[in-house]
Amino acid sequence: MWIPIQINEQSAEPLYHQIEVQLRALIVSGQLAEGTLLPSIRELAQSVKCSVITIRRVYQDLENEGLLRTRQGTGTFVAKVGDEMRDLHRRSAVIEAIEAAVDAGLRVQCSDEEMMDILRDVLQQKRAAGSNPGGGV
Repeated sequence: MWIPIQINEQSAEPLYHQIEVQLRALIVSGQLAEGTLLPSIRELAQSVKCSVITIRRVYQDLENEGLLRTRQGTGTFVAKVGDEMRDLHRRSAVIEAIEAAVDAGLRVQCSDEEMMDILRDVLQQKRAAGSNPGGGV
């Protein structure tokens, strides 16, 4: 199974985090349904061109969060994600992105009003364009 994960090698963000955030978004958004068999650790590592250790960490982290389950000899599957957990993860993803944007704004000394205007402008542009980056979350 091919999973649409894109790596930005220019990003300061660690590879495992880039992969984990995207895979979490695919699960929480329902694009990867409950029971979906994920590629083996080796297969996914080859497809995103990273180490097996990186993918093992991603799978373990997501399993610890209750988003994946592994069955010995069978593989790693998407776990059932309840509405409450789905909402928590959706909200966490948005908060993380907004915190990064606020940090960037504060670094360049934007006022609160400027940042709110920028947020509104970007939101309007994205909605008008029908954009859905990152797989829906």
